[in-house]
Amino acid sequence: MSEDLGAEIGPDRSLLLVDDDEPFLKRLAKAMEKRGFIPETAETVAMGKAIAQARPPAFAVVDLRLEDGNGLDVVEVLREKRPDCRIVVLTGYGAIATAVAAVKIGATDYLSKPADANEVTNALLARGDALPPPPENPMSADRVRWEHIQRVYEMCDRNVSETARRLNMHRRTLQRILAKRSPR
Repeated sequence: MSEDLGAEIGPDRSLLLVDDDEPFLKRLAKAMEKRGFIPETAETVAMGKAIAQARPPAFAVVDLRLEDGNGLDVVEVLREKRPDCRIVVLTGYGAIATAVAAVKIGATDYLSKPADANEVTNALLARGDALPPPPENPMSADRVRWEHIQRVYEMCDRNVSETARRLNMHRRTLQRILAKRSPR
């Protein structure tokens, strides 16, 4: 661990990582440990809330969409138990409305997946009102469009006809888009 990063983190280096993507969770925990944090991991909302109740950490990285519910439930418990906790919300669906909701209930920052350990560390340690630097590799316009279509498709319980109606798009056009791989 570099000395200046250790000083930046402070004496309490506890970090809660909540994500249901196990390989990503393990990689992030290892990377954050190398940066001087003391990570504890949880794969469900229930586990995250239990850890937040028992041992509220100084820092937290919480995935928004988990198999057993919404990561914002973990954020609320963290805010209640430890108001000074620095929380970053991660999601694979970069939605402005969700970012606003996350920040309103107390998240410090919001990152879209895939976020690397450097981005997470910068977001956790950012102080004051200074805006973080723009991402080095922002999503392309095609990727943003694809993410939006996927989000609406999920909200419609994967009903193609309903999704097409809500997006004001022809059903067959939507089916072709859904059949393709995600753009970079």
